[in-house]
Amino acid sequence: MAEPPDQFRRSPKRKAARAKTVTMSPEAKRAYEELMRERDEREKNYTRHLPPDSTRR
Repeated sequence: MAEPPDQFRRSPKRKAARAKTVTMSPEAKRAYEELMRERDEREKNYTRHLPPDSTRR
């Protein structure tokens, strides 16, 4: 029998991309943390008014 077509073969796994690190000043880090806290608070307030996921289809 002939070889199976390439269409059904698994593709090779990709190598993980290296993460980049950024050096921030303490003031910039505090400002970023505050920004993230505000964003989380806004998202929490927004999702509080949505119906539970179990009732959605």
